[in-house]
Amino acid sequence: MPRYLIERSFKDGLQIPTTNQGAETCGNVVKTNGDLGVTWVHSYVSKDHKKTYCIYDGPNENAVRQAGQRNGLPIDSVTEVSVLDPYFYH
Repeated sequence: MPRYLIERSFKDGLQIPTTNQGAETCGNVVKTNGDLGVTWVHSYVSKDHKKTYCIYDGPNENAVRQAGQRNGLPIDSVTEVSVLDPYFYH
């Protein structure tokens, strides 16, 4: 399945509380994504919380974009990527 890097900007910063409410919010994203065959692998958040760089697996770019829209999440760019790590050559 293709892997994608999604860049998002949050003008006021992304705030997901480390509470049950935050867990529920993330769970809802996972459920909505699943309806489209999309999996949220993980995200990186900038220090100021205004940018995220998210790794997603999905059948195609359109499904990844639809998942973002259904979840009310902004999308600056979507790039299909592959993994390169220092262990590739060992």
